[in-house]
Amino acid sequence: MTAPHGFSVSRYAPERGTLAKLAARDSVVRRLDWPILLSALALSGIGALLVWSATRGRTELNNGDPYYFLFRHLLNTGIGVALMIGTIWLGHRTLRGAVPVLYGLSIVLILAVLTPLGATINGAHAWIVVGGGFSLQPSEFVKITIILVMAMLLAAKVDAGDQLHPDHRTVAKALTLAALPMGIVMLMPDLGSVMVMAVIVLGVLLASGASNRWVLGLIGAGVLGAVLVTTLGMLDEYQINRFAAFANPDLDPSGVGYNTNQARIAIGSGGLLGSGLFKGSQTTGQFVPEQQTDFVFTVAGEELGFVGAGLILVLLGVVLWRACRIARGTTELYGTVVAAGIIAWFSFQAFENIGMTLGIMPVAGLPLPFVSYGGSSMFAVWVAIGLLQSIRVQRPMTA
Repeated sequence: MTAPHGFSVSRYAPERGTLAKLAARDSVVRRLDWPILLSALALSGIGALLVWSATRGRTELNNGDPYYFLFRHLLNTGIGVALMIGTIWLGHRTLRGAVPVLYGLSIVLILAVLTPLGATINGAHAWIVVGGGFSLQPSEFVKITIILVMAMLLAAKVDAGDQLHPDHRTVAKALTLAALPMGIVMLMPDLGSVMVMAVIVLGVLLASGASNRWVLGLIGAGVLGAVLVTTLGMLDEYQINRFAAFANPDLDPSGVGYNTNQARIAIGSGGLLGSGLFKGSQTTGQFVPEQQTDFVFTVAGEELGFVGAGLILVLLGVVLWRACRIARGTTELYGTVVAAGIIAWFSFQAFENIGMTLGIMPVAGLPLPFVSYGGSSMFAVWVAIGLLQSIRVQRPMTA
């Protein structure tokens, strides 16, 4: 059979197939949530400048190369964006089938931290040093795993049309699977990550439509667990000192209260417009410890002032707002629960990080999403953005 103008069908069909592929790719690009993507990129870009300012004079950290942390932060961001693209390409529904494998891998990695492979950094035995100056913090990826495994279980029967809400047996299974990695992370001990995971579990339960009795029970169990952890002496001394400094900011200002006192001085000295990038006296004087990671917000407060620090809050707000839109726009419970878990994760971690620099939250050693220096954290948050984008891209056109 011959097509018009002498072209055979076999020659013409591949051209149509190529056009169809190009149209599909164009559709994916158009359906991306660009506000959330651009906001995340802006946060990572601002973070690069803040990290550079905080480390360019720290010769004991950068080995004499003032651009060392800047280049690595940008590299981490690039790898994170590549992971986001890969996550979108695979799709959250494809990853749904791989959740058991991902869960098992996460358990292996966090157990490896408790072996001689693990390393202690800043008081937390939560890292695996892989050589070449690179280290891995498996607990960052456990946050994603908990979201995916709970969403898979809680949404299975609901999305299949067998139930309106997850039953008690399903919720119990989901909580058990979430409790296992949380318990291992607590042994490190990495209390900050456990706090984030607990909030993630709470957010997932609320979004899944599970009985309120489970939510109230989880809150009660959290309070009881905090009491037991404290009374049984499961916390390290440095963690106890952090809570003591939070309860009494004037306690040992040259010791346990030093970090928070210097952080507030740095932020307070910035005023409305700040002292200017690379011109902050607290930052250049290296008065604030861990300023490229946990206390990176102090650099923004001092050098960019209220306006610059406020811009970071606005960009984080855009990310959370668009994530909420994505959660509401999907027609499947699985996508809603995954998005809700990410929202709970980002919102609490950002609040805790910024709050501890302002003295309204205890120091917990949590990075500011997209802004703080750190490969594991950067990779994890960009994978989360990939999950959000996949949920948006794969939803029905009429949604």
